[in-house]
Formats: sequence, structure tokens, C-alpha cells
Amino acid sequence: MTDFPSILVREFILVAYFFEVQFLQIFWYWVLGMAIGTLVSVFCKERIHSAVRSLSKGVPGGLGIVFASVLGILSPLCMYGTIPIAASFSKSGVRDDWLAAFMTSSVLLNPQLVVYSMALGKTALIARVVSCFLCGAVAGVLIRVFYKNQSFFTFEGFSEPKNRDVDPNIVMRVLKNFGRNLRATGLYFLFGVLLAALFRRYVPSEIMTAVFGGNRMWGILMAATVGVPLYACGGGTIPLLREWIGSGMSLGSAVAFMITGPATKITNLGALKIVLGAKRFGLYLAYIMTFSLIAGIAANLLR
Repeated sequence: MTDFPSILVREFILVAYFFEVQFLQIFWYWVLGMAIGTLVSVFCKERIHSAVRSLSKGVPGGLGIVFASVLGILSPLCMYGTIPIAASFSKSGVRDDWLAAFMTSSVLLNPQLVVYSMALGKTALIARVVSCFLCGAVAGVLIRVFYKNQSFFTFEGFSEPKNRDVDPNIVMRVLKNFGRNLRATGLYFLFGVLLAALFRRYVPSEIMTAVFGGNRMWGILMAATVGVPLYACGGGTIPLLREWIGSGMSLGSAVAFMITGPATKITNLGALKIVLGAKRFGLYLAYIMTFSLIAGIAANLLR
């Protein structure tokens, strides 16, 4: 009869093996994502933000929403960095519908996460980029239609954040930014790999297919709901998503998770509550859940 310590040792070895497999499969996507994110932040961030400010100079409203959503994805900032910079955009005359498009797409995606999401495969990567762009663009359109003559955001108390990439030595500037990136995502990355290894060992693929697979509305709704409390940061969820997709999660369920997760990350919600107020904050949550469900259904139908 096998004793309990032997069982624990065996399980530890198996989980460690799955951890190593997951780690080696996704490690370089993570490193490449950090490298791209660092380069964009150091060399392109100011140009991207200048492009947003320039939207108010002769760009038609509808086209401005499209540009703003694209620039939001290109921006390397997280939500706590996006809101202060959006406050400075507002003072520069950038319209609320453009700000809504920029802020929504920015919280959902950034260059680092785009590269990291390559680990999910080409189809999931395209679905993520397209759905995040559309989520930002539709948010801008809704603000344009329903808040045309009203102010939607309250940026009182916010000022443009200081640029931390100011070291005169360009090499040190890049290394310091990469180090901040590593500290911000490293633990989440390792924890995500561990969760993926535990799912591989203890959760049969049949369960994942039954819960999140197929074209059923239930799977998409479950994924959108799970994304709310589970999402920590992109570095933690990519290994898990990769495992789930490989175990039978449908593309639509993955899309729903990738929208509600970052959009309802607890630190993001705290910042948004300040600039939106209670009523509009509720509208934001309702919009995110509704859009994630529609995007998930569309992804399953179009695949």
C-alpha cells in the first residue's frame, strides 16, 4: 500500500514537471513582450500621446474615435497611468468620446500584452486585438451619441504623470524600464504558470469543454463572469488561458474572459470609479459585460 508521503512526493514531481513544460513553452513570449513593451515605453510613448492630442486638430469626430482606440492599444500605460494622461488630454481639448475610446482600449490591451498573447495562437491573438479595438471604438460611439452635449468624465485632482524614463544614459533608461516591467509582472507570470500546471494535472479536459466549450451562451457567460474576480494581470492569465484553450475552451469564451478580466481588474475599477462617479461607473460595468457577451458569441459564430 502506497503511503501518504510517497503520494505527496509523486504529485509534487508531476506538478513540477507540468510547471516546467508550461514555463518553457511560454517563457520567451513573456520576455519578448516585456522587451517590446520597454522599447515602446522608452522610445514611442511620448509620440503616441502627442498623436492623441493632435486628434483635436482637424480630425473628424468619427474618425477620431477610430484613431483614439488604436492609439489606446499602442499606449504602454496601465489604467493608473492612463487616467492622469487622459486628464491632460482633456485639458488639451481632446473630446470625451475620443477619451472613452482611448481609455477603454488602453485598459484592455497594450503592446506588451499583444506580443505575450501570441502564445495563445494566431486566431486567439487576432480575436483579442480586434475585440479590444472594437470595445474601445464602440465605447467612444456611445459617448458621442448619448453624451454629446455633456461631460462624461471628471478629472479633477488628476495631473499628467511624471515620465520615469529620464535617465540620460539610453542603455540605463531601457534597463530600468525593463526592470520595472519584470518586477510588475514576474510573480504574476510564475503564479499563472503554476495555476496552468495544476489545471493540467487535476482538471480533466472534458470538464473544461463542458463548462467553456462549444458555441453555447452559458460557456461565454461563465467565462465573462470568471474573468471578473480571477484576472490579476496579463502576465498571470496568459499561461492559464493557454491551458484552458488547449483543454477545450471555445474562442468565444476566451474572448469574453480577455475583455472582462482587465476591464474589471480591481485596481482599474478603483481608478475608474473616481473619474466616472457611481451612476456612470455602473453604466461602464454593464457595457463591459454586454460587449464581452456579444463579442464572445460573434467569435464563436465567425470561427
